[in-house]
Amino acid sequence: MDKRGFEPDISDARTCAELTVNPDPPTASRFLPMAMASALFMDLLDTSALGAALPTLARQFHTSPLQLKFALTAYLMTMAVFVPASGWLADRYGARRVFVNAVKIYLLGSLCCGLSDSVSTLVAARVLQGIGGAMMTPVARLIVVATTPRERLVHAMNAFTMPAVIGPLLGPPLAGLLLEVASWRWIFFINLPVGLVGIFAVLRIVPRLRHTHPGKFDWIGFLLAACTIMAVVSLSETVGTGLLSTGEQIGLVACSIVGGVAFVWHALRSKAPMLDLRIFSKATYRASMIGGSLMRSSISAAPFLFPLLFQIGLGWSPVRSGFVMTAVMLGSILARFGGTLTIRAMGFRRALLATAILTAIATMAPAIFRSSTPAIFIVVTLVAGGFFRAAHFVAASALAFADVDPAEVSRASTLSTVIQQISLGLGISLAGFTLYLSAGETGRLTVSDFTLSFVALGIVTLLSIPVYLALDRNAGANMRDRGGSQTK
Repeated sequence: MDKRGFEPDISDARTCAELTVNPDPPTASRFLPMAMASALFMDLLDTSALGAALPTLARQFHTSPLQLKFALTAYLMTMAVFVPASGWLADRYGARRVFVNAVKIYLLGSLCCGLSDSVSTLVAARVLQGIGGAMMTPVARLIVVATTPRERLVHAMNAFTMPAVIGPLLGPPLAGLLLEVASWRWIFFINLPVGLVGIFAVLRIVPRLRHTHPGKFDWIGFLLAACTIMAVVSLSETVGTGLLSTGEQIGLVACSIVGGVAFVWHALRSKAPMLDLRIFSKATYRASMIGGSLMRSSISAAPFLFPLLFQIGLGWSPVRSGFVMTAVMLGSILARFGGTLTIRAMGFRRALLATAILTAIATMAPAIFRSSTPAIFIVVTLVAGGFFRAAHFVAASALAFADVDPAEVSRASTLSTVIQQISLGLGISLAGFTLYLSAGETGRLTVSDFTLSFVALGIVTLLSIPVYLALDRNAGANMRDRGGSQTK
């Protein structure tokens, strides 16, 4: 067993020995974060592209764009439900094997999405995608964290998340072009070559690592977590919309409370819970999860709100809307190059506080977009928002594992992904709810109807500031790579 608590497959003993003995990993391993990021690329490309295509899909399926948002949240809810099993599967059968099979399931779901002919079949296919995505995302992060020395983790996470940022930022313009020259179905078909190339790269680069036997599967914890997550997300999706009666909503509230309390009680008493809540005792992990969740709630609404604002509120074409949204890509790419330098200069606490405040301002700025707003102002605002959000998550993603023991990496990664998916789904639900309040029962959106949504999301972002203020000033100091030197 190596120093990270992982037991290598005998068939790949030499490769694993190099990872554990050689302090300077081979050239192939330097490309490992990029190879694993193929999963995140597909995941976020689909979500953002689907958001850009919502107005077109609404017309084709003869429904409201606000109703179609369930195609987004159904995927996120499925991921949140099945992610807890991914850590156990990776520990039991090997992370690389689980990852490759997860990509195959995701590609099958993508094919079904592209062949869908109704809202119900699209949602069902997105659920299948979510099952594959639930194993792709956390296992990819697990492999990167488990095979990277701590002093290099910030750089590895930066490389790991770079393609994941490009995915959602290429999604809108790609969707716009596909809607003009082909069909929305190619939004999903394009995953097939990307996924096949990703599988090939993973089989060539990723070492075979396996944790010691994880023990029995925690069925009680899995079912309690699944019921609680489904109740919470279903409630957030339907509150205030009139889709459920008052009695049914009260029932969902009761299920959420009872299920949540029962899950926490079980998780704290079990020796090997499905989701180990005891990791929250680490201040850096707790701050990253709580503060990051508030940030993600606002960020997740962007792929949903911007296409509706630009295409319906401002009357732009899908192509123009998509290409203007690429301004966010420029800001995010700049932040990827400057994020590590910011952490080194300011430290994690100050970097998180500064980027949280600036992100909140950039999140609320689109509330004043109107037909008369200069295009340059819109572009600059999107560039700034992309920069501050990406810089924030470079710091938050690395800080989460600053004090996590090697043996806890798998459990911490699994819990992190569950929290992220729930916060993403709740963010879209909040955006949809505020739009519903503004538009009323007619569902006809005007540009002024988006003001409440962006202001509300900005306020949610600001709620992360007290969380980061509670951090120790030296939080994550052991991970600040100064001048590229390695710390022992």
